[in-house]
Amino acid sequence: MTELTNWINGQRVKSTSGRFADVYNPATGEVQAKTPLSTAAELNDAVAKAAEAQKAWGATNPQRRARVMMAFGALINKHMDELAEMLSREHGKTLPDARGDVQRGLEVVEVCMGAPSLLKGEFTDDGGPGIDLYSMRQPLGVVAGITPFNFPAMIPLWKMAPALACGNAMILKPSERVPSTALRLAELIQEAGLPDGVLQVVNGDKEVVDAILDNETIAGVGFVGSTPIAQYIYGRAATNGKRAQCFGGAKNHMIIMPDADLDKAADALVGAGYGAAGERCMAISVAVPVGQKTADALIEKLVPRIEKLKVGPYTAGEDVDYGPVITATAKSRIEGLIDSGVNQGAKLVIDGRGFEMQGYENGFFVGPSLFDNVTPDMDIYREEIFGPVLSQVRADSYEEALNLVIDNPYGNGTAIYTADGDTARDFAHRVNVGMVGINFPIPVPLSYHTFGGWKKSAFGDLNQYGPDAFRFYTKTKTVTARWFSGIKDGAAFNFKAMD
Repeated sequence: MTELTNWINGQRVKSTSGRFADVYNPATGEVQAKTPLSTAAELNDAVAKAAEAQKAWGATNPQRRARVMMAFGALINKHMDELAEMLSREHGKTLPDARGDVQRGLEVVEVCMGAPSLLKGEFTDDGGPGIDLYSMRQPLGVVAGITPFNFPAMIPLWKMAPALACGNAMILKPSERVPSTALRLAELIQEAGLPDGVLQVVNGDKEVVDAILDNETIAGVGFVGSTPIAQYIYGRAATNGKRAQCFGGAKNHMIIMPDADLDKAADALVGAGYGAAGERCMAISVAVPVGQKTADALIEKLVPRIEKLKVGPYTAGEDVDYGPVITATAKSRIEGLIDSGVNQGAKLVIDGRGFEMQGYENGFFVGPSLFDNVTPDMDIYREEIFGPVLSQVRADSYEEALNLVIDNPYGNGTAIYTADGDTARDFAHRVNVGMVGINFPIPVPLSYHTFGGWKKSAFGDLNQYGPDAFRFYTKTKTVTARWFSGIKDGAAFNFKAMD
């Protein structure tokens, strides 16, 4: 069995804690590795080393830092298949999905290759008599990223690439369920030219998280995970004077209007609802057809598509639609929520409980489930299932459908399928959700825009990647300068407005 390590000062270092977490192969249920659960002292030592390394890195020309990103991007491309296989082995997602995970992280690295243009300040000449004003963006110092299990490459890259391009050092705490990809990325960015100590990977559990939040040197924290933990991290980080961007759970709706192309809508729902076994914060888990006729027709379109889904391990080939969920506990929770939907009166059209694969009986597989006649008071509607379960909630009108989204406590992503531009425009303007898709099911913005939800899906003022990331990972310093020439009057003792 493999014993994993931390990544400290450019090399793999064993933890001294003596505590470990099991890393499973979700397809077989077998423990394939153990990852250390580091101590607060180990975290603090890593931070001290990072702070020392950051001094020279922060003083490095932004263009030279960008060149490290260029080399890093090339190495990610070169090792794409290796990273995808490593990721699939620990997470369980299919190889095409794993390559997409790496690719969407790589796209943020590519934007960071242009960091110098995003780090420019502002300048005003002659703001007063002989007075110039200019601002500069400077790194925060040491920052931390706490990342989830569902995107082992993408979200660590979303955090580390902008943070490092801005001149910070980063402490990365990946999910203890999927630690290997983060460690391999650390090796690759060192090969790309990142100085030792600027990126430290510290594996751990709540002890390390709390140590990050309480460490006085760490100036900013980025987190992705569940809403209760996001709120906890945001509150504790803010109390300790840190910047924080914390992204939580979701309950993403897709409205299907009567004029929508139902074949395209059904295809979109199947991909967005069941891809990655539903373990995406941008997964569509609620379909809201408008009108009973639309709802009946949509169910007829969905059933044969869902029944044809191929569920299996990533080793079964490129045509597998989705794999297992992350743990046995996750499987049990998902199937328990399906039970509750049945008990609370929803119509279970397709039942994914009890799914087994020959040769993989101990794997954490959950078959696809489809509910109809779900109502907002049911547990399967109120809770984020994070599994391959799609719920249909019928609405009699567009306003009723829109209000379902508006009234939901989460606000990560939403979508509408319609052929009418007025309806689409009205939806985009009125809905209180951070990312909106029009005839597009998973509206994750491209890497040169910015990703972020509203309401209980996000805590903090700035989003992930894009321009917001460069604002989050830098602080602005403004200089007012006057260079004297000739004979000047004596000192002024009053504070007056500039002429």
